[in-house]
Amino acid sequence: MKRLIIAVAAVILAVGAASAQKYMVVDSEKIFRSLSDYNNAMTTLDNLAKDYQIKVDAAYAEIEKLYNSYVAEKQSLSATAQQSREQLILAKEKSASEYQQAVFGNEGVMMKKRIELIQPIQNRVFKAIEKYAQSGGYDMVLDTASNPSMLYYNAAVDHTQKIIELLNK
Repeated sequence: MKRLIIAVAAVILAVGAASAQKYMVVDSEKIFRSLSDYNNAMTTLDNLAKDYQIKVDAAYAEIEKLYNSYVAEKQSLSATAQQSREQLILAKEKSASEYQQAVFGNEGVMMKKRIELIQPIQNRVFKAIEKYAQSGGYDMVLDTASNPSMLYYNAAVDHTQKIIELLNK
């Protein structure tokens, strides 16, 4: 019986020690949106994406026009002319698809531009959060922006505004 009481007490102490970790909460999206260079970079990326999307849409509109013309004229075309037009349409469709992938794909122009513009800002924000957490003796930092399973936290542990102030110094 004595061993059981000692074992239960040890478990309770271990749980108590583990729950004594110091943590803080931040909203990284709010921090990023508070930075003018981040907002400027996002505006640049949005404008660039719109420009590229206009080019992609124009290419697909041309393909659609070619296809509709082909369908309307198909009966009057010879077999070789039909095959030639079909190959032209398929080639243009392939070219437009490759362009779209080269611009918007995982390793496309937009992703490279996003990394170029956003990554230095992210690094600066993450270093500021780390520096703040270390100087405050925090063991863990939770991000409410990227944690959809966080259902509740006490506002007293939210240090978002302090990080914003640190970055604006």
